[in-house]
Amino acid sequence: MVADTFIHLRLHTEFSISDGLVTIGPLVKRLVDLEMPAVAVTDLANLFGLVKFYSSAQSAGIKPLGGCDAVVIDEHGVLTPMVLLVQNEQGYLNLI
Repeated sequence: MVADTFIHLRLHTEFSISDGLVTIGPLVKRLVDLEMPAVAVTDLANLFGLVKFYSSAQSAGIKPLGGCDAVVIDEHGVLTPMVLLVQNEQGYLNLI
């Protein structure tokens, strides 16, 4: 991988009901066309598309990164948006 290669680390798909338009199949095809080596799908508060995305990306030679956008509420009621990415199996188990 070239040092200046761009990789999306926060991408919403159709599984982010309020703001996602991207469907998995066309996404993976476009990533192949752009020669992107990896991408992170971080749908809003869900992992519904993770299995489909993971298998499609892997089949196309793209490193799939899983995660989600979440909102954390602290003890004072302050909302903080966070992007949570999975690093390995334990990270996946922590996320779910």
